[in-house]
Amino acid sequence: MPELLQYRLQPAARLVRLMLGEYGIEHELTDVRPWRREKPFLQIDPSAEGPVMLVDDEPPVVGVTAVMAHIEERFAHTAAETTLFPSGAANRAETRRLMDWVLFKLNDEVTRYVLEEKVIKRDLSGPPEPAALRAAKANLGEHLAYLDYLLATRRWLAGETMTLADFALAAHLSSLDYLGDVPWAEAEEVRGWYQRVKSRPAFRPLLADRVTAIPASTHYADLDF
Repeated sequence: MPELLQYRLQPAARLVRLMLGEYGIEHELTDVRPWRREKPFLQIDPSAEGPVMLVDDEPPVVGVTAVMAHIEERFAHTAAETTLFPSGAANRAETRRLMDWVLFKLNDEVTRYVLEEKVIKRDLSGPPEPAALRAAKANLGEHLAYLDYLLATRRWLAGETMTLADFALAAHLSSLDYLGDVPWAEAEEVRGWYQRVKSRPAFRPLLADRVTAIPASTHYADLDF
């Protein structure tokens, strides 16, 4: 059974968990805090980023893109009849474009700052930087405006079928939503889309997540919010 080394609010780990859940792959979770740079974890992942997947006696699979590829190559064809990558070169290209948007642009401009200031600094006993949070909030508004535009013209993020791009975005928004940092009233299309993703069985374990000393927002687990 695969074992995932992860932090519960880390979007990359949440994306992997959604992928595993959608494909019906049983797995174990081991909580780590990569930013502490503890030696046992660094020996597996020198980047101290995660997530990391351990499968039997095989070498560790390190990093979100490597883990996603490993799941798709190793497990997806036996675990489900469909794939989270659509058919057709154009559809696959759009899926990958939006995955890059989320995993790099959204993460670097919004999610990384919020988690750094509200989660990591709390754990390391450091004070948050209000200016960083204000910048992340402003950036998030711009991202939501673009995503609202996309979702007004298509059923799912990359087109008419659900893809891994949807799970990538949902993973990030779920982490931000846990902390109460998503202004849903400003993005009605994104909100409706998120309600549909949030209702999938693969999402249930994420909605049950709770982090010590960091309470979830009051609507975090509500399907109709």
